[in-house]
Amino acid sequence: MPSDQDESRNSLSGEERLIARYFRPLATAASAFGLGDDAAALTPPAGCDLVLTTDGVIAGVHFLPTDPPQSIARKALRMNLSDLAAKGAKPVGFLLSIALPANTQESWIAAFAEGLGQDISHYGCPLLGGDTDRTPGPLSVSIAAFGAVPHGSMVRRATAKPGDIIAVTGTIGDAALGVLVHRDADLAKQWRLSSAAKDHLQQRYLLPQPRNALAEALRAHASAAMDVSDGLAGDLAKLCRASGLAAVVDAGAVPLSDAARAALATDAELIERILTGGDDYEIVLTLPPAKFGSLRVAAETAGVPLAKIGEVTSGQGVRFLREGKVLSLAQPSYSHF
Repeated sequence: MPSDQDESRNSLSGEERLIARYFRPLATAASAFGLGDDAAALTPPAGCDLVLTTDGVIAGVHFLPTDPPQSIARKALRMNLSDLAAKGAKPVGFLLSIALPANTQESWIAAFAEGLGQDISHYGCPLLGGDTDRTPGPLSVSIAAFGAVPHGSMVRRATAKPGDIIAVTGTIGDAALGVLVHRDADLAKQWRLSSAAKDHLQQRYLLPQPRNALAEALRAHASAAMDVSDGLAGDLAKLCRASGLAAVVDAGAVPLSDAARAALATDAELIERILTGGDDYEIVLTLPPAKFGSLRVAAETAGVPLAKIGEVTSGQGVRFLREGKVLSLAQPSYSHF
């Protein structure tokens, strides 16, 4: 005779079984109600504002269909965590919507949930709810993430000031080069990359490193900030337009990894890909010159590299200078349209 538990399990739809098996264990916050309700109920910490952001990935656009499911899950979450970091926000949870092609194997879903669970634990950002669908199109994953900042302290794009320093975290261009190498392994030979350099670029594409450890320091120092997802040149231009200002950037000061420098040494034209290619998930920020020293100390303490690359000026537009000459960028920003 079947047990009550067996009958209860058999009464679940296929979607409910997948959720119960792979996603309910990730929804440990009391406000998620074990994914057993139509919605979660989120109470922000006392004295805080909620910061909301959403971003997603689609097979063939943001990742290759053959990429590991663990890295797809972690990339989708980390893209949103990067937005929260640039706003100075502490993660408090997220919603997940995933559309799976009909031929998706359950082992793929298990690996996806495993990768997601690793980052939920690492970043302290629990799953609160979402939606699971089947799609006749490519796999897509959409996440809406929530963070918290002390009331009125979110770091915005529109608040840069003339004379501010422009700084950026980490290194720029690795992911843009990494996706090229990931698609065409022969490029690593053309660029005379070592195995370690090739792996570094590919990993930067597969697995962003959001700078959440610097969020609190950004609130204390930055006048404006945003995450670099569509390329440094394009995203800095967005920040400047929002602030009604201009910028001058020393292209030689833009921080590059050893791998990116090695590639650039073989092909000088790669500088445009490095500056405009996207997927860096670093933070570009502006701040008064007097605050740069203390922010650099905070960044070192947090283990986040920080480099000064330019200055905010009056006027319009962003100029990248290399050896005193303006770099001409054919397509200053990655764009889906």
